[in-house]
Amino acid sequence: MAATATQSLNRREVEQLVREVLTQKLRSPAWPSTGGDRQAVEPRRAGGPPHPLVVNVSARHMHVTQADLETLFGPGAKLTKLKDLYQQGEFASEQLVTVVGPRQRIIPNVRILGPLRNYTQIEMSYTDGIYLGVDLPLRTSGNHEGTAGCTVLGPKGAINMTKGVIRAERHVHMSTEDMAYYNVKDGDYLKLKIEGPCGLTLDRVKVRYHPKVVLEVHIDTDEGNSCDIETATRMELVK
Repeated sequence: MAATATQSLNRREVEQLVREVLTQKLRSPAWPSTGGDRQAVEPRRAGGPPHPLVVNVSARHMHVTQADLETLFGPGAKLTKLKDLYQQGEFASEQLVTVVGPRQRIIPNVRILGPLRNYTQIEMSYTDGIYLGVDLPLRTSGNHEGTAGCTVLGPKGAINMTKGVIRAERHVHMSTEDMAYYNVKDGDYLKLKIEGPCGLTLDRVKVRYHPKVVLEVHIDTDEGNSCDIETATRMELVK
């Protein structure tokens, strides 16, 4: 099991954690950034890929099972859609949780993404991991072997994750048409070349295939900030 349920929290521990959250918010306006939902779209060009190249910065977030959702939010809890994400059927929910690391440092307001999954997972940047004191391995979503855990607090309870906290390997979602255009197969790696005032090239962007997806690159907040993605003038996937 990736998570074990804690149905009732020690009141003193909860009060201490809440006080710490409020104190840090009041003292420090520079709370670790959630990264927002920034995206950059490469306009379609004649002779270009079948779909526009979209690069999205994926802020820290959580995926949950139904069992863990009910532990955090109460029996019968369901995810409430806040807004749709770029891929069809995926959405940001209204449900937020607080993540507690081994140093007892806290990151509040971590959003749960839907739909529900058959595993519970938290995706963060290396900066988040350093802040929390969690050694984040670089993994593909769902690969939790040997990964760290943490405590997650919800309004109705908590879960103690024994594994599943990762930094997601940067990747590009591709359909059959996209893979044919780029001449790649599932699991291959491309480079993302970003031009602009803070331009750079990101190596090892993993190709992830699904016949119904739309062409989309996912990078995390550290990567998005390093190239100031909002000022990018041109982006390209190359071998």
